[in-house]
Amino acid sequence: MSENTATHEVTTAGSWVTAGRAARELGLKPSEFDLAVDLGRIRAAPGGPGSGRRVDRAELERIRTRPGHPESLRESVRTVGTTEGALLMGVTKDRFTRLARLGLLAPTRLHLNRHHAVVWLYLAEELREFTADERNTELLRGRTPDTLRGQLDTGLDLRARNWRTRRLAILLRRATDPWSRAGALASLLEPLRVHEVVKDPYERSHLGRFCPERPSHGAPGSPGAVLTEALVTAQDPDEIAWLQAELVGLLAEARAHRPAPRPASAPHRPTPVGRVSRTPTRPRGAFRSLLARWRGGNRGPAVRGAAVRGAVARPSAARRFTRSTRSGWTAR
Repeated sequence: MSENTATHEVTTAGSWVTAGRAARELGLKPSEFDLAVDLGRIRAAPGGPGSGRRVDRAELERIRTRPGHPESLRESVRTVGTTEGALLMGVTKDRFTRLARLGLLAPTRLHLNRHHAVVWLYLAEELREFTADERNTELLRGRTPDTLRGQLDTGLDLRARNWRTRRLAILLRRATDPWSRAGALASLLEPLRVHEVVKDPYERSHLGRFCPERPSHGAPGSPGAVLTEALVTAQDPDEIAWLQAELVGLLAEARAHRPAPRPASAPHRPTPVGRVSRTPTRPRGAFRSLLARWRGGNRGPAVRGAAVRGAVARPSAARRFTRSTRSGWTAR
C-alpha cells in the first residue's frame, strides 16, 4: 500500500464519528439525536454490524454553524404529551385529544406508563404550526362540527394509525435498496397478511431478513408487549389492503433488482401474486407520493403534512377530511 493511499484511508475513517459522540458534540441527549436523525434533521449513515449509526464530521460542522445552535435544533425535536401539548396550543386536554383522535395532530413517539396505558408524544414544533394557522382557529376555539363529533362518537381514533405512518416513513428513509423498502412495509403487516401477498416461501424468507425489528415493551407475552405489538401492526381492513397493494409493487421492484436466493434444486417458477382488494379510500398515489419523498431523502414536513391533514390515516368508515383555504378543516 502506498503512503498516499494509507493517508487517504486514515483521513476517511477519521471523518466519521459514532452516534453517541455526535450527540455529545451537538449538545443533544441520545433520544433527541435519534429523533433528529429519524426526522432528517441530521444526516447519518449506518455503521458496521453492531456499531449503530455514524455521522460525518462535515455534517456536524454544518449543523453547528447554523444560527441558534444548539437550542434551535433541540427545540425542533422537542416532544410533549397531551397535557403540555394542550397548554402549548391554549386548549383543554379534551379538545387536544379530540383533534388527535381525528388525525389532525400526529404522534411522533409513544411509550407505555406503569399502568400499561399508551402515552402519545407530539412534536412541539408541529403543534405551534397548527395553532398559528388561522384556518384552524374554529377547530381550536369554536364548537366541534357535528360531522366530526359524529366520527368521534363512533370511536374513531387515528393516533395509532398516524404513528404507524410516521414509523413507516422513517423506516423507508433508512432503507437502502428495494428489498429493504419492501421489508419496511411488510413489518407493519401480520405474517399471515404478508403470506397472502408473497406466495413464494423463498421470497418470504428473504424478505423477512429485511424486516426491521419491531419496538417492544416488556417481556414477550406480557401485557405491554402484546399492546405494543397491536400498535405497530396495521389493524383496519382498508389500511391492511393499502399496505398489501403497495407491497405487491415494491416486491416487483425487489425481484427486478435482485431475485431472492434459492437452492439450485428449487428453480424459480413465477408464483402468482396474491389477489389484494384495492380500497377507494386509500389511493395508491398517496403512498407513492410518500415513498417518493423518502427515497429522495426529504425531511419530515413532507410526511408530516400528509399525516396531520388526515390524508393518510383514514379508515373507510370515517368521513374524508380535506383542507379548505377559507374554512380550515371540513368534511366531505
